Amino acid sequence: MLHVSGKRFLALLPIFLLLAVSTVSAQQTSAPAGPALDFPTVLYGAAYYNEYMPGYQSARLEKDVALMKAAGLNVVRMGESTWSLWEPEDGQFEYGWMDQIVDAMGKAGIKVVLGTPTYSIPAWMAHQHPEVLARRIPAGAFGGLAVDATYGMRQNMDTDSPAYRFYAERLIRHIVAHYKDNPTVIGWQLDNETSSYEAANPDVFIGFQHYLEKKFVTPEALSKAWFLNYWGENLHTWEDLPTRDGAQSTGYKLEWTRWSQMRVTDFLRWQADLVRECAGRNQFVTTDYGGMMRHDVNEEAVADFLDIPADNVYHGTQDHFDGATQSLQEDFTRSLKHGNFLITETNAQSTDWSSAFQFPPYDGQMREDVYTHLSNGANMVEYWHWASIAANQETYWKGVLSHDLEPNRAYAEVSRTAHELQKIGTHLTGLKIHNQVAILWSRDSANAIGFMPFTSNAAMPWEAGRATASYDTLVKQIHRSLYDLNIGADFVFPTTTDFSAYKLLIVPALYIADDALLQRIADYVKAGGHVVMTFKSGFANENSAVRWVRAPGPLREAAGFSYQEFSNLEHPLALKGDPFHAGAENNVQHWAEFLITEHAKAVATYDHPFFSKWPAITENEFGAGILLYEGTYLSDKLQTAVLLASLEKAGLTGPEQHLPAGVHVQHGANRLGKRVHYYFNYSSGEVRVSYGYGAGTSLLEGKPVGKSAVLTLGPWDLAIVEED
Repeated sequence: MLHVSGKRFLALLPIFLLLAVSTVSAQQTSAPAGPALDFPTVLYGAAYYNEYMPGYQSARLEKDVALMKAAGLNVVRMGESTWSLWEPEDGQFEYGWMDQIVDAMGKAGIKVVLGTPTYSIPAWMAHQHPEVLARRIPAGAFGGLAVDATYGMRQNMDTDSPAYRFYAERLIRHIVAHYKDNPTVIGWQLDNETSSYEAANPDVFIGFQHYLEKKFVTPEALSKAWFLNYWGENLHTWEDLPTRDGAQSTGYKLEWTRWSQMRVTDFLRWQADLVRECAGRNQFVTTDYGGMMRHDVNEEAVADFLDIPADNVYHGTQDHFDGATQSLQEDFTRSLKHGNFLITETNAQSTDWSSAFQFPPYDGQMREDVYTHLSNGANMVEYWHWASIAANQETYWKGVLSHDLEPNRAYAEVSRTAHELQKIGTHLTGLKIHNQVAILWSRDSANAIGFMPFTSNAAMPWEAGRATASYDTLVKQIHRSLYDLNIGADFVFPTTTDFSAYKLLIVPALYIADDALLQRIADYVKAGGHVVMTFKSGFANENSAVRWVRAPGPLREAAGFSYQEFSNLEHPLALKGDPFHAGAENNVQHWAEFLITEHAKAVATYDHPFFSKWPAITENEFGAGILLYEGTYLSDKLQTAVLLASLEKAGLTGPEQHLPAGVHVQHGANRLGKRVHYYFNYSSGEVRVSYGYGAGTSLLEGKPVGKSAVLTLGPWDLAIVEED
């Protein structure tokens, strides 16, 4: 036990306050590179919380470790959830409770990833420093007052608070230094599923003001960029800047989301620097993103100072288990650093913060899920969590073991999988994936469209109950179409300077973009690239102000059309003649831009007496490339058909685009330099598929596979072929 007084913090509070308001802009450099990451085999395990178990400490620990070892698990993630055990009182540090767990894991040959326990503050801190609690702007709010957080839930704090930073730094330094030389601890997880928590505390607002001062220099320049003459809200002094609570300005709201993202980036960078300063040279640094494509987290910026990114991926089970969610999340994660990643949480038995989503996986699905993650580039797969909790919020978010803590059906399947990985894991880790298709994902566009949505459940009386759509649903639809076509995809970002590594670039609703980004897209087409772009692209500038030129602004020449009008669609509309053979789904909905072709040709028009005057989809040859534009929101099947046509023109199709439904393939090169081919059967029936690559070995069966072999895949089963 170590006791260090925190009272000196109070005397230094004014200094900390001064530093806090400029912390984001002051730290813009990436942290130094971490250890060389070499995963000789797959890490497979679970989050483990001995502190939650009955018979807490030695009695249950011994049994759990024995069960893990017997099952073949080789890694656990621990420690991120219990600040109150690490520091039960201000300045009183306890390590013994965790030391015995780490020692037990080490003796069993199980590696440990430890988390910094900063995402849930202890009760004594909330009592001594209530200002640490977040004053929140409700997510998606338009106007309205911020709401003060209360103690009792996790992630309820202002991570910029000087008091919070003081205590967090002290704790991190103590814990990391304590385990820096422990060979069982292989890495550090920063915080847990970090976000901005919608904090709008006074210190957060002051920081925002200073950020605006540096970006816009004068309040008059800001007023011009944000069109604040509207309603007479223009500024002449920075002190007059209103708080976020009731802001209507689209520019203000967009810039606030950017500031929220910067706060998250700064907080995690700050933690990374602290951990690296205190950690052992062979311990890696990661953070577990709580799902990708979050609107208030700049995942790309955060990844810059991680040794390897990690994600928590939850997905459908039973009849909704198809690998698509894993692919979407993990394609994005892999794209952050163009390499491998860790899965720090995924489904064990069932999930949810209630008992309303209890759908334990069918036999075979837990095993197939592990290989699904590995096929997307994961080097580690961990369940959340080892054992189900007896009480509180996550009572029904079940682990590998049920509440009785005895071996069960899930444990048996985990054990089977772990023993397979002991044999073939060296052939599966470090998978390198090369894709020729990319999706341009824009967080700014997602946020700005969210402020001005193009669908609503209750915009008009007759629209009540109508299905809604958004930037997010559009991106998911496009990725799902590619997934169903067995086309691998990467993600690129508005900061990507060169798209030439890809033959096809897909650009969903790029509502927010500066002229330079639009020019890079046009240059990519001109140089021979193929682009599929959707409605709302090029409409507004980087300040969320609509361009005062005819849409689509700087894209007009490359797109080959312009438009001045657009309309919501009260009902779905069919396309004349079913040009893409979508059958019953030959329809579009939600939105229609009245495209006026200039150089482009119309490839689909509306089957409607009024809307038929304008094309729904156009295609334009520009330079050596082609830009196809969707001026409306397509049905799922129609989107898949349109993308297939573009893939064919780009020379990216083959037999795998015609595999049976439920069959998915994934390819890559392993750390041994050999090509690996995964074939998944996400269905309850047996299927037979043709193998079309070089002769090799079925890794799961240990049998040779000929170049033209037929693979038989049982229900919820797979084959993995490594070429000779």
